Parts: sequence; structure tokens; C-alpha cells
Amino acid sequence: MHAGPLKRSLIVCLAAMVVEAASAQPENVTTHHYDSLRTGWNSNETALTPSSVGGGTFGELASDVLDAQVDAQPLLVTGQTIAGAQHDVVYVATENNSIYALDAASGAQLLKANLGAPVPQSALPGGCGNNSAIVGINGTPVIDSVAGILYVVAYTYTNSTPAYYLHALNIDTLADAVPARLISASAKLVNHTTYTFTAAASRQRAGLLLANGNIYAAFASFCDINANLSRGWVLGWSAATLTPLAANELTNKFASDTDGFFLSSIWMSGSGLASSAAGDVYFVTGNSDYSGTAYNRINNISESVVQVSSDLSTVKSIFTPNSASVGHTVLDQQDLDFGSGGVMLLPPQNGASSNLAVAAGKVGIMYLLNADTLGNNAAAATGRALSQVQIGGCWCVASYYTGDDGLGRVVSSGGGTVTIWKVIGGGTPPLVKLAHSGAIPGGQDPGFFTSISSSGTSAGTAVIWAVGRPYDSTNDVHLYAFNESGLQLFSAVAGTWPNTAGNANIVPVVANGKVYVASFQSLAIFGLGGSPATAHGTAAPEIRASEMDVALQTGQHEIFGTVQAIDGSTIRVLKRTGELITVDAASAFANFQAAPPSVGHGILVRGLFDAAGILHAETLLHAKDERTMWPPDR
Repeated sequence: MHAGPLKRSLIVCLAAMVVEAASAQPENVTTHHYDSLRTGWNSNETALTPSSVGGGTFGELASDVLDAQVDAQPLLVTGQTIAGAQHDVVYVATENNSIYALDAASGAQLLKANLGAPVPQSALPGGCGNNSAIVGINGTPVIDSVAGILYVVAYTYTNSTPAYYLHALNIDTLADAVPARLISASAKLVNHTTYTFTAAASRQRAGLLLANGNIYAAFASFCDINANLSRGWVLGWSAATLTPLAANELTNKFASDTDGFFLSSIWMSGSGLASSAAGDVYFVTGNSDYSGTAYNRINNISESVVQVSSDLSTVKSIFTPNSASVGHTVLDQQDLDFGSGGVMLLPPQNGASSNLAVAAGKVGIMYLLNADTLGNNAAAATGRALSQVQIGGCWCVASYYTGDDGLGRVVSSGGGTVTIWKVIGGGTPPLVKLAHSGAIPGGQDPGFFTSISSSGTSAGTAVIWAVGRPYDSTNDVHLYAFNESGLQLFSAVAGTWPNTAGNANIVPVVANGKVYVASFQSLAIFGLGGSPATAHGTAAPEIRASEMDVALQTGQHEIFGTVQAIDGSTIRVLKRTGELITVDAASAFANFQAAPPSVGHGILVRGLFDAAGILHAETLLHAKDERTMWPPDR
């Protein structure tokens, strides 16, 4: 049984990171997308091969009902001693601020801990609904399996006040190993005034990172609301004591802005902050001021891949798209966040002189970058990628594995397909398309997360796993498996997702012959000998419905539609009925209750109609482009 010591040397931490990067991922899954490079690759899987997965004997073994939606990826540690018995344990965190320890084979509940009341949707800026009816644990925790500690950030609501706490939990008991740390921070702006972290306007969505003996967490906004208060942060703490690092990274340091709209958030659809073997921290930022004039490669690094030093004191390099059609100006103006996707670091490649990275966002261009110097420094221009390919809109992150020829494979999942690219070190082009899958249906924003399992680099053993997002009124999510040629091996319902406004950024976790899929109030366990039936959770109690409606004031309406035209603060919106209405959004923008609209995309408007039929918006939020995902108008 772990005694729960927190103190670890920097040498041990770096050595563990190097081992993770070299072996991709053993049977323990202790962080988002398997390792700190975020490759999503388990290279130690011998039971689940293309032939066994596609042979008709693979299916659901068990399912568990949980107390809330799961946005965090499950984690797994083998050989844990809990209550005197040894188990392989799956740890699942819910938006109710609950941590479950479940037997990895049967799904039996071993332990459960709750870290405080979550924040209700009604208390979120603008009633932001792209999460769930409650917000508690959103970002994926991280486990130090040597120390036996699970680190997690919980969003709590006490006396009508939201607050974030960082916990270090003993994985054998789920008790705090040291007192939880209230998260706070401050940084200097360009005018030398002090800017402080605002928990009520900040969303902790990206997966946590354990590296360099530290814990790192990134913060974003809630639906771009309160953009006058919300900015992107990367904060760090000593893993041993939870003492904050002396420095932090604030992505937008301007003291003023034309529209008072700051952001440059770090959300990455839940993808984790990445770290190289050298210890640098990597992430991707989203949009800033919709005027398109706020970007600055020193003081406002919006729409960029960023490399910062391990102590968070120095931005070492950035990459910012700068073409006329998809440069940072256009991305900011049209809310086309580069930061809808995460950054994945590649292990050193044969024939390559440096490490590589890939990143893609809403536009759907995946950039191959030199991770040692991302594309620009103090003297260089932005936008210097090694290569770029079209993959489709990416609310996702790429995966990686090494083929039997010794060359790397990047697996992209933008749009609605899995695509496999070979990495040709020093070649032209550096990425060569090998195969792609058929379409994976989904009515939410495009892209999805994949994981890879294989028996080392042995030919014919790689399986690509994906979870498709809901696409119709059933709200089911499906688990898919593909081989290296893009041929579908398996598909079955793996859970539900009634909150269609919130993306199901589900990462399938593959280890020790099992696949774990967490969704809405549920964990499904798949493996050989399971039922291949498409129905999910037949042995589980009924899962209750999600209530996502924000209370409306007297006379207030809430409508969904597609933006047809924008003229200043006047917006023309086509409702699902075919009716075209005029929206006056001046008040919503003035009060920072507006996520910037974009022509051709979905929108949610709350407000009051006047006698002329003009809807005066008090809140503007993004909606899904697919109309079947829209709740009824009210």
C-alpha cells in the first residue's frame, strides 16, 4: 500500500518522462492522451489486435452509473491495494467534483470522494452551456504512480462564490495527502499594473501536466463571456507541497483594448498541456479581440502554439499562422480558434535534426512544426511551419505511433475521418498520407479524439480507437476501432450525451486488453468476450436526463439559428422554421455577454422582442451548426 509521500527528485521525474516518451505508454495510463507528449499511444497492448477486435468476440463487458457527466479522461493504475485487496483501478472524475476508484475488470466501485459542491450553470458567465448543467472537475487529472498521488483541480461553489482548488489525493484512499490549495495568481500588465486571476470568469478545461516536479494547469473562458475579465493563464505548483511557482504565464498582458475584449484562452477541447523531455511546456491559444487588431507576439499571443520554459518565466518560441486567408487576423475576426485543438509532440524521428510537433484548430489545417523553435523568435516573423496538410475542423488533438518500418505515423481526426500520415524525416513533403477511414457521424463540432494500441512496432498489430460524438436525437456516443488501412473493425454504442451543446471530447482509454469509455453519468468497459450488441448499459440503472435550460426572465426569449449577415451590432439570424429575424446585439456586446458571431454558423440568442419584432439580445452564445443539436426555442 502506498504511504502517499509527495516528495520526488527532479531526476526521477525527468527519467520517468523519458521512459514514457520512449516506450509510448505501458499498461498504466496516468495522464491525458497517455503521456506528456500527448501521443495517445499504448505500445504494450498484445490482446487487442485487428483480428481479435474485428473477430466478433469484442464487446461491452460492464458499465457503471456515475453521478454526473464526465469530461475528463479516465486514468488507470495497476496493482493498487485498496481496503486490503489488490486491484487494477480506473479513476474517473465527474463534473459533480466526484472521484471514483473502480475495479478495472468488473467496474465495481472501490472508493468515491467528493471535493465540494460544483458550480451550477446558472452561476456561469452568460449561463454558458457548452459544459454541463454543473461544472466541477473539467480538466483531466494526472497521477504520479511512484508517489501514489492523483492531482486534480475542482471548481467549487460556496456561499455563491466560485473557486478553484488543487488537490493531491492519495490514490489508495482518495484522501488529501496535503491541504488543498486555493488557486490564485497575479501578473504584471504592460503598464506595470497588477492583474489578478478571476475564478468566476475562468474555465479549467485543459488536461493537467506533471513534469519537472511540478503540476501545471491552463485556464480559458466560459463561452467567451466576460472577455473583459478572462485571459489565458498557465499556472504551476510544486508537486511536493502545492506551493505556487514564482512565475506564471499570462497570454494577454495588454492593459487596454479597443473593445475591452482580451481572452487568448487555453482550452484545446480538453487536450493536456504538453511537455518535452527537456521540460518545456507547450499549449495552443484561442481567439482574442474580434477586431482582429489585438494580436501581439510578445504581449498578446492569441491564435498560437506556444513553448514556455519549465519555470513559466520565459516564452521561448511561438508559431502563429500568418497567411492572408487563415492568419491570426482572420482567426480572431471570425472566432476561428487555433486553440480548439491541442499540440502533440513527436518523439525524435529518423533523419530529423530536431523534435517535431503538430497542431490544428477550427480551420482544419494541421501544421508540422519544429518543436525546438516553433517558427519565430524575437527576430523572426510568424508562421514558419515545416509543412501543413488539410484534415478538417479539429476540436481534437492528433495521435502518434511508430510503424513496422521504423517511421512515425501521425493520426489526425479533424472533420469526420481518421487519417494516417507517415512522417518522412527530411523529405518533401514531410507528411505523406497513407490511409483514411470512412466518415464517423457527429452533429457536434467537427473532430474527435483517438487513441492507438499496438504490440510495439510489430506489423499488423496497431488499432486506432475513436469515440464518435452524438449526431441525432438518441444522443448516443459510439466506440469505433480501425486498422492501419482505415478499415472499420468495430462499432457499438458506448454511452449517451444528452447535453448536445457541450462537446463530447471523449478519449477512449486502452490498456491491458480493455477499452474504457466515460460519457454522461457512465463508464463502459469493453474487451474480448463482451457483448458486441449495439445497446449500451443493459445491466445498469436508468440514467437521468440532463437539465440544461437556464431560467428566463419574464418576457425573455431564447432562440437558435444560423447567422446570415452581420452589420456592426445588428445580426440577421435564420431560425430553424425558416423565419429570418433581426437581432440588436449592442447591449450584449457592451456588457461582455457576447461570444463573437460568425456568418454561416449557429447562434443562441437570449433577449426581448420589441413591438417591431427586433430581438434585443442580452446574451449571445455559439450554437452547433447542426440544427438537430439545437434544443427547442423558448
